[in-house]
Amino acid sequence: MAAKISLTLPSGQKMPALGLGTWEATNDNEIETALNTALQLGYRHIDTAAAYENENAIGRVLKQWISSGKLKREDLFITTKLPTVGVHPDRVEIFIKKSLQNLQLNYVDLYLIHFPVGCKFKEGSVHPYANENGETVFEPQTDHVAIWKKMEEQVDAGRAKNIGLSNYNITQISTVLKSARIKPANLQVELHAYLQQRELVDFCKKNGIAVVAYCPVANPGYNKFLVRLGQQPIQLPNLLGDPEVAKIAQKHSKSPAQIALRFLVQIGVAPIPKSVTPKRIE
Repeated sequence: MAAKISLTLPSGQKMPALGLGTWEATNDNEIETALNTALQLGYRHIDTAAAYENENAIGRVLKQWISSGKLKREDLFITTKLPTVGVHPDRVEIFIKKSLQNLQLNYVDLYLIHFPVGCKFKEGSVHPYANENGETVFEPQTDHVAIWKKMEEQVDAGRAKNIGLSNYNITQISTVLKSARIKPANLQVELHAYLQQRELVDFCKKNGIAVVAYCPVANPGYNKFLVRLGQQPIQLPNLLGDPEVAKIAQKHSKSPAQIALRFLVQIGVAPIPKSVTPKRIE
């Protein structure tokens, strides 16, 4: 059972190989129901981010489970992420402290740099600053080495057990590795049977970096996100409708989603499927 399988991080800590993703889960009632369901079913790895704007709701649920004695803090593996507006040496500590406050935790198990690019910061917002034309304003330079040193300081201070990267490519990871005192424990990227990123996964494994897969069933709901941004829907890959996946699912009496997730677990990658539907979470 994937929930019982774990990946060992360089720190020696175990990360459950199946986690609950929470991107696009912004309705408080929805996320609280989903998280309670997941914890009841045995999920212990929960993935969020400052940019998802649901850390407060997640924090309330975690507080209830821990304060009631149903779970100990060390039973859980909680990941959150530094937003693009925090990708600056002066703002790393500010944003991790804010996330910890929202999550009502003293530390997170994994803190990731969400994207390898810094955006202009507007006080009070986790979203990039846009100019009068609605265009995102980026920092003139992103100093990966300086930012990683600030990430390392969060481990030293006990705010994060492990630190890592998200949406970085091999060149960008290599830049961090060359100067790192504490090496990245994890890389989180889009990964599924239709987008296997074999070279990137192999590179990470050779360097002792665990890989977490977001959109592990190819994100069939992505068009809802595009429409909300005012963009046109696009043709999406239908991994769950793939005849080969269906054939394997039928053979093993499983759902196509279970097959898609099991594929990733078997190649040593930790999938974090997102759902707010209790039956799908189960």
